[in-house]
Amino acid sequence: MGVMVKDGDAMEVVATAPAEMGLRAIGDWAARVEGIGFDVIHVSETIHDPFAIAAMALSRTTRVTVRTSMALAFPRSPMIMAYSAWDLAKYSHGRFQLGVASQVRGNIVGRFSSPWSEPVARLRDYIGSLRAIFHSFQTGERLDHAGPFYKFDRLQPYFNPGPIDHPVPQIWTGGVNKKMCILAGEISDGFVCHPTNSHPLVLTTRTLPAIAEGARNAQLDGLMPAVVANPQAMMAASRGALDALREPRRAELAFLYSTPAYRHQLEDFGLGHVGEALHEMARRSEWGDLSKHLTDDVMNRFVPEGTYAEMPEIIEDRYSGLCSGLSLPVSADNAHDLELAEAVERCKAIPTSRNPVAP
Repeated sequence: MGVMVKDGDAMEVVATAPAEMGLRAIGDWAARVEGIGFDVIHVSETIHDPFAIAAMALSRTTRVTVRTSMALAFPRSPMIMAYSAWDLAKYSHGRFQLGVASQVRGNIVGRFSSPWSEPVARLRDYIGSLRAIFHSFQTGERLDHAGPFYKFDRLQPYFNPGPIDHPVPQIWTGGVNKKMCILAGEISDGFVCHPTNSHPLVLTTRTLPAIAEGARNAQLDGLMPAVVANPQAMMAASRGALDALREPRRAELAFLYSTPAYRHQLEDFGLGHVGEALHEMARRSEWGDLSKHLTDDVMNRFVPEGTYAEMPEIIEDRYSGLCSGLSLPVSADNAHDLELAEAVERCKAIPTSRNPVAP
């Protein structure tokens, strides 16, 4: 567990596939992103199956890594998840990485009609199951995993897909609360920060110390998982284009902050009352008015904003030495891809650190 990140390594620059992008569009988009110079494509799970989207992205690329960020664990059996990941890893010659997360209780129970219990302990057992299954796939050895939530002891040769010619897929996690971050430090190859715990203040005071605590618990001798921050930056070719991005981003963040589990960042800035107001509006299904509570002052505190030429320096000032990867936005059109490519290349030179927090 854990991905060794050495001082001086290039910063991993990530593009997140738009949530609404379906099977017909994702291939062209992925090829475009690879051409721009991004290292990784993140595929979320919102309105599409992430594994189908990942397959189409892999089919049109040859270099980039495609990572689910995040596939929901609890509605799926670990065996079902393992087969999907194994197929994509084999198909892509090792360019697929599996990101899994718990989501929140309301979605797991109300949207997926799946059981919810002890999310941190259950995700630990889930990932242990995945690693045991991957080991049996790769070696042919008997499957034998017995945990508090999952038990696997049967995998006849007829159902074993057999080994792949490269390392088994990395398993990444994501999350917000302290216990989930500690878990990542103990068992994950990498960790993707949620937008609400990607601010440098939250990273340095909450997220990274908790991950480091997990790594110490697991006695990993300083080996930290790779950490990808998601600053939710607004980036465009001109100031006028930036203005057009502000309201959609405001609405997106207001929705996120309406979830109590994602409120820490607001609280750290003395804005807990904003989170409470957003939660009450969400409880009453007043979705259209949420963004009124995120004033320009709040947006300016949380969202890096700049042109393609300005953004690498803005991002470096905030994230140098704090993470090993950064998610950057991709515009809907390709009119300014050359400027974006230059910004991506400059961001790769931002210093990383294998020990971003003191032990």
